[in-house]
Amino acid sequence: MSLPPEFHDIAQRVNNWGRWGADDEIGTLNLITDAVVRDAAAAVRTGRRVPLAVPLRQDGIQTGMIPGRVNPLHTMVAVNAEMFGPDTVATSDDAVTMGLQSGTHWDGLAHVSHSGRIYNGRPAASVTAHDRAAFSGIHTARHIVSRGVLLDVARARGADRLPEGHAVTPEDLAAAEELARVTVRSGDIVLVRTGQIQRYLAGEREAYAFPSPGLSLRTPEWFHARDVAAVANDTLTFEIFPPEIEDLWLPVHALDLVEMGMPQGQNWNLEELSATCAEEGRYTFLLSATPEPFTGGTGAPVAPVAIL
Repeated sequence: MSLPPEFHDIAQRVNNWGRWGADDEIGTLNLITDAVVRDAAAAVRTGRRVPLAVPLRQDGIQTGMIPGRVNPLHTMVAVNAEMFGPDTVATSDDAVTMGLQSGTHWDGLAHVSHSGRIYNGRPAASVTAHDRAAFSGIHTARHIVSRGVLLDVARARGADRLPEGHAVTPEDLAAAEELARVTVRSGDIVLVRTGQIQRYLAGEREAYAFPSPGLSLRTPEWFHARDVAAVANDTLTFEIFPPEIEDLWLPVHALDLVEMGMPQGQNWNLEELSATCAEEGRYTFLLSATPEPFTGGTGAPVAPVAIL
């Protein structure tokens, strides 16, 4: 199915190409200014830290649904090896092979293309097997630290977990804002909780992946209007899956990454953060979430920490 007029209409309204110059490679991360980070530091009151990554393990999130995206294969390459001779200091080393987006991760701006283009009008052909992403590789996201805002959509709807077919709407986001008594502002990193990660944590790997609640086609305009720097959630596919419009696959990815230049994150564990925010009665925090700087990567693992 070709991209419908509805998609192109939204794309035109949220497009950020050229906003930060023709050579820009980081998109909405430009919104995280020094002043934004300085203000974000004021969100730290108790110093309480909440980790948001799932463990990287061989029996992890990936089930084979996404070809080539393999769980970490972790191998010991040295075990107590006395490399300088007998009775010297011994070392143990290990190596790992994994899909860069197999666990908790950021999607880089080169992860998705449509109509032959990636972010800022660069050709999709600039992503190659040999050179990887020539533009907007994940290594260009050198420091992702800003105010984080948890929009706990499930809690705002009085649910522990959203139903499988629930498409998160702008109205849902606004209701979660009201619950949090906060206004999302320029440079914020928004975390959207659906509760879907509970299925993975309970060992239901297939059910976690599909079918899944997620962000609707209407949400990119909401984030664009507020100048959000990045968005992450607690699902495998980020957007509702299967899609809202039959055979229109990954339209939210295309709008966020290609048109807006807004990084998006998946497989974030927001359960402890949800409980902590509800307990403390506040839903903003300093968020440290810089991806591993794989040169030319179209995404990368991240171990985010919310600091309250």
